[in-house]
Amino acid sequence: MNPDAETAPSLKAENPPKKQLRANAMNRKILALLKKDILLEFRQQHTFYGVLLYIAATIFVIYLSLPESPDANTWNSLFWVIQLFVCVNTVAKSFLQENKGRMLYFYSITSPTEFIAAKLIYNAILMLLMSLISLGLFNVFLDNPVNNQLQFVGIVLLGGCGISLVFSLMSAIAAKAQQNAALIAILGFPVILPQLLLLMKISKAAFAEVFRDGALLQLIGLTSLLDILVIVMAYILFPYLWKD
Repeated sequence: MNPDAETAPSLKAENPPKKQLRANAMNRKILALLKKDILLEFRQQHTFYGVLLYIAATIFVIYLSLPESPDANTWNSLFWVIQLFVCVNTVAKSFLQENKGRMLYFYSITSPTEFIAAKLIYNAILMLLMSLISLGLFNVFLDNPVNNQLQFVGIVLLGGCGISLVFSLMSAIAAKAQQNAALIAILGFPVILPQLLLLMKISKAAFAEVFRDGALLQLIGLTSLLDILVIVMAYILFPYLWKD
């Protein structure tokens, strides 16, 4: 009996499938791109601290302008409106800072799905950090009318991730329109308003507002579906932007 015939099946079984190899290579590239964005953020700390200054100054001005601590509905509305503008300042630069030479380099070493995945993950992480900082400053300056703090933190993380996904996609579109940052606001606000209203509604559960059975889960599910829809749109649309 030929010994090679016996060892061939075992060697074939030991080799990982091609799909797994492609997935591993894709994950490595996404992690490398994510590391690149994080390193750039550490090198350009003035942008990060600029957003922090914007958050602190905005909340402090609200604190000075209000004669007393706001009620729960006002507190909730102010928080999410500030998160909206914080996201515009935080995420808008993600694609606008990439010049044509750098984009051409990325075009030669990675695929559009890997590039947009790294951007979405990085912007989501950055926005989650900014949301938690905003929540902490709100608690310091404007008290905390939230009854269920843990639940509200979860809603903040869900909302911050969703808002960052929307504006990341808008930033990618605006970057291809002659680096026009105004397009981010023009395209983003009509898309983000329904999601922002949903988040304000869901957040009321943390202020002890009573919902009918299953209504809260439906709202959370709808918000999550909107996030998934934005991710799918990014994966479909960005390759066309990538070719340009």
